[in-house]
Amino acid sequence: MGSRTTVAIDPAGTDIHGEAERIRALGPVSEIELPGGVRAWSVTGYEAARRVLADPRFSKDPRKHWTAFAEGTLDPDFPLIGWALMENLTTTHGEDHARLRRLVTGSFTARRITSLRPRIAEVTARLLDGLEATGKNGPVDLRAGFAEPLPLHVICELLGVPERMRTDLFRGGEANVDTTNTSYETVTSMERVHEIAGDLIAAKREDPEDDLVSALIRARDEDGSRLSGTELMGTVLLLVSTGTEPVKNLLTNATAELLTHAEHRAAVMEGRLTWESVIEETLRVQAPVAHLPFRFAVEDVEVAGVTVPRGEPVLVHYAAVGRDPSVHGQSADVFDPGRADKRHLSFGHGVYRCVGMPLARLEAEIALTMLFQRFPEMRLAVPPADLKRQSTFIMNGLAALPIRTR
Repeated sequence: MGSRTTVAIDPAGTDIHGEAERIRALGPVSEIELPGGVRAWSVTGYEAARRVLADPRFSKDPRKHWTAFAEGTLDPDFPLIGWALMENLTTTHGEDHARLRRLVTGSFTARRITSLRPRIAEVTARLLDGLEATGKNGPVDLRAGFAEPLPLHVICELLGVPERMRTDLFRGGEANVDTTNTSYETVTSMERVHEIAGDLIAAKREDPEDDLVSALIRARDEDGSRLSGTELMGTVLLLVSTGTEPVKNLLTNATAELLTHAEHRAAVMEGRLTWESVIEETLRVQAPVAHLPFRFAVEDVEVAGVTVPRGEPVLVHYAAVGRDPSVHGQSADVFDPGRADKRHLSFGHGVYRCVGMPLARLEAEIALTMLFQRFPEMRLAVPPADLKRQSTFIMNGLAALPIRTR
């Protein structure tokens, strides 16, 4: 691919938004080059993304619809190979996807999510106690001490994952989104987390409880046609990953924005802005998931005047979509929770919309409210320019968020 018409994706994700602008300059749907020299398409326009996300001619099943993968011509050392090897909601299409989604959504009802509020507040308070104790001696990392363990505890309790397994399962998911890893490192990490998930499933089959993993096992054992063994494994791992990484980034991104925008922080603390407005604006301007693999054109599909050829991979650039100037004007890249139009697609759209969306919003509302109430003098412990990004182009978050609590 020629450098004049494509952007070669930086595996380290060192400048997510700058790279997004370079891609957008080529059009709302444009060619990119993935690590390993793989040709793909990036969707940066809001309307184009809505179209792609809702169009059944874009599949998420690489086994059926990614020509290079299905025909065995994809380099086995492709660094993102892990995203094609999974079998779960993110890699199924049509009725297979609908079948898996039905099995999972029953555990994410409005009543079930609302019932988790006291437990989320309890875990939040405990983590804040830890930050307060540690913060007496100097700076603390809000990501490691708060934004990461909170969603991990919540999703693992919902799933029924015992504490001894939680960190290892989380680290496995984290490794899969680290796009600086080699294919060997990714596959090795996947093998390890599959071992752990297998142990979890065996334990739950032996001693089922009132949790989501036990419910999925019952569905598998009572009617094997509803959930294969690999799908069961993949679904458990997917829920751990999607229940932690995006929420962690939402919490760190929202906190960082408020700590660098004193006027908006004052407005929300004084009740002139709502926490909901802060959360939605963070989701828009700092989408927790940046550039997500993969969709595949089932046939040649024209989007925004561009034809995406059959069998080629497509990534939706959520971090770019929320900053589309054709929707949000010249201030699209400015954090402003007071703006009226906060449209974004950070939880997806259509049949692939994130099933955990209500839980993520609830966790963010409780966590941010309690965090800023507990530490009214909280501030960054380093200059904003010194904040380091995650080593990934898939996620959009900070490697650490050093703060002083007083």
